[in-house]
Amino acid sequence: MTEDVSDDIRDFARIQPTEAGPELARFAAALRRLQDLTVASDPDPAVSADSAALLEQVCARLERDPAPAGVAPAGRARNLPGNGHPMLPPWQVSESGPDGVTMRGQFSRVHVGGNDAVHGGVIPLFYDWHFGMVVTAAGRPDSRTAYLHVDYRRITPIDVPLQARAWVERIEGRKLFVRAAMTDADGHVLSEANGLMIKLLPHQP
Repeated sequence: MTEDVSDDIRDFARIQPTEAGPELARFAAALRRLQDLTVASDPDPAVSADSAALLEQVCARLERDPAPAGVAPAGRARNLPGNGHPMLPPWQVSESGPDGVTMRGQFSRVHVGGNDAVHGGVIPLFYDWHFGMVVTAAGRPDSRTAYLHVDYRRITPIDVPLQARAWVERIEGRKLFVRAAMTDADGHVLSEANGLMIKLLPHQP
């Protein structure tokens, strides 16, 4: 089932993707390394204090150049892992079209829940992001997640290349039903997900 959504798309302000330069790429990479080191080190109290002071200086410098949502490049830089957003896992789109979106990447130390396994809560975060990309690739209007269900099939490891594919299962008016699966290099299914994305109405944020 399909529908014409061209008028709906004009009604909503869509966040436009951008390309990040090498300076932002370096900054984002350093920030990701900092996140990993934060949960993978036990520094001396003096080192912690000195490091905190340095980070506070960095924050003060960044506060000089504020930017609203949709203008700040973080989250829009499609050439960076996680689109340059520090909350998102460092994955990138490898294939995208109306029938689905394939992503490749890996998780790191900051995503660990225990015993070098990815935290169970990180997986739904990833799929919610992935489903949003499916909405865009399918040419649908801006939508919100109505529900997201995840089945964990195997432990998801860190520091190894993984792949995930999400696709449109069916469309019913404002409703877009989506499915996804994440696999390792040997093709083992690590998790599967299904969700419902509902088109926003003009009065909805």
